[in-house]
Amino acid sequence: MTVGTHSIPGVLTGRALAISFEFFPPKDDESERQLWTAIRTLERVRPAFVSVTYGAGGTTQDRTVRVTERIARETSLTPLAHLTCVGASVTQLRQVVGQYAAAGIRNILALRGDPPGDVRGTWVAHPDGLDHADELVALIRGLGDFTVGVAAFPDVHPESRTIEDDVETLVRKAEAGASFAVTQMVFDADSYLRLRDRVAARCDLPITPGLMPVTNVRQIERMSQLMGTPLPRAVTDRLHAVAEDGDAVRRVGVQIATELAERMIAEGVPGLHFITMNRSSATLEVHDNLGLRLPT
Repeated sequence: MTVGTHSIPGVLTGRALAISFEFFPPKDDESERQLWTAIRTLERVRPAFVSVTYGAGGTTQDRTVRVTERIARETSLTPLAHLTCVGASVTQLRQVVGQYAAAGIRNILALRGDPPGDVRGTWVAHPDGLDHADELVALIRGLGDFTVGVAAFPDVHPESRTIEDDVETLVRKAEAGASFAVTQMVFDADSYLRLRDRVAARCDLPITPGLMPVTNVRQIERMSQLMGTPLPRAVTDRLHAVAEDGDAVRRVGVQIATELAERMIAEGVPGLHFITMNRSSATLEVHDNLGLRLPT
């Protein structure tokens, strides 16, 4: 599907493996330089799209919008803009969508978002805002010709009782107009495949797994706790065995990500979404290990 001059191939058509990358907005000048080094390096791989996240609890919105707009203006990359319901009225959400559209950005990842200040806290919608991601999908689709993606949770969303709740949520998002989903980071291929297959039995919503090459054990354990994504024993045992050797952790992390990606490709996933942590080298190693050719 082509949207203006930007398109997200593969994820929507299912005809090719769509490689994509995720970044987070920088906090200072040095981290911004690091981010742009990673962006320019990974640009050579010619991914289907790149995305820039919001911070925990919906923070960093302004920096997210700024970086996404700069990617659209200054690179050949197709940006997928993040948008959450956190702390925003419908009027404010419309304004952000309009700002993205004015920058030529027509691909948006619609998220409810986490409670501000405490991602494990109770969700309370803005009094003039939206309560669920499917409502945000419908709002965006009603504002123009946008391609809208959504989030998926293979290990069950922290607020869901069972995987069936998550399946129902994804079906509602698809019915509201979502074209594809991208998961939180996956370390258990079977969990991803279970969710994918149950959703496929209900609706046509391609679900791309998120992969993160681990380079720091403490970092991944903090992220796992924050996101509610359990780390399988098979993963933690391999990482902890080399935890005192940073180079070895990185090698094992790249190997685990490569193995997961190979399994995913064999299972016919529509794409692979790499969580880069604003660094390029580990992601490029996995990409090269998979023998992926640059798209023509």
